[in-house]
Amino acid sequence: MRNAEWQYERRSAIDPPLQFRIPHSALRIRVSMTELPYRVAKPWGHELIWARTDRYVGKILHIEPGHVLSLQYHNKKDESIYVLAGEIILRLQRDGALIERRMAQGAAFHIEPKLIHQFEAVTAADLLEASTPELDDVVRLKDRYGRVP
Repeated sequence: MRNAEWQYERRSAIDPPLQFRIPHSALRIRVSMTELPYRVAKPWGHELIWARTDRYVGKILHIEPGHVLSLQYHNKKDESIYVLAGEIILRLQRDGALIERRMAQGAAFHIEPKLIHQFEAVTAADLLEASTPELDDVVRLKDRYGRVP
């Protein structure tokens, strides 16, 4: 759009949507723009969101050695993980018991909705996650960092 004037200077990737106006017009247009990739700090490391649409999300989870994510499940979110680097312990609840599976670089696993799971980093680990877009669909059952309601 030629001759549009920006009314808002973006300070970070998590700022609210941008607004601009067309000169000599009362018309204002809101544009939801999230710059990708963006980083989300977590108590266990961080997430790097590199793709986000209404149909899928792509992330890299960086987990510091010895740190553990929540024991959790998702009601709708369907995700697949691939170990890019490092080694993790994947815990899954099967028939009421938690089973552990060590996973190293190159391993992959599908986590369907309602499956109770947890990741623990044996070494610094980077996990590639591809999922459906329900980022807030997390039911925490146990959490080392006090995030269970």
